Amino acid sequence: MKKIVLFTVLASSMGLAVSAWAGKDDHVIIQEAAKNHVQVIQAKKLADETAVTLTGTITKKINEESFELQDSTASILLDVDDDLSRAIQLKVGDRVKVIGEVD
Repeated sequence: MKKIVLFTVLASSMGLAVSAWAGKDDHVIIQEAAKNHVQVIQAKKLADETAVTLTGTITKKINEESFELQDSTASILLDVDDDLSRAIQLKVGDRVKVIGEVD
């Protein structure tokens, strides 16, 4: 199962953008993802390290760092950096826009 390594989350109730990236520079990922807003079904077919923007609803909290994101096409695992997960406090039902990288 493909997953999205979470870089930034913007939820309807919050406007938090916290950097926690070890690979590409933050601005590079944001620029690439801005040009690549896809649906979950498409993200699952993309190569690793492809920057994407997804929009959907958190449907399941697996643990403190893993969540399931659902859009109208499918669901995908979000793997959130531990520093980021403590800062954003995602919960089931949150509608989010995710900028991340396919893994």
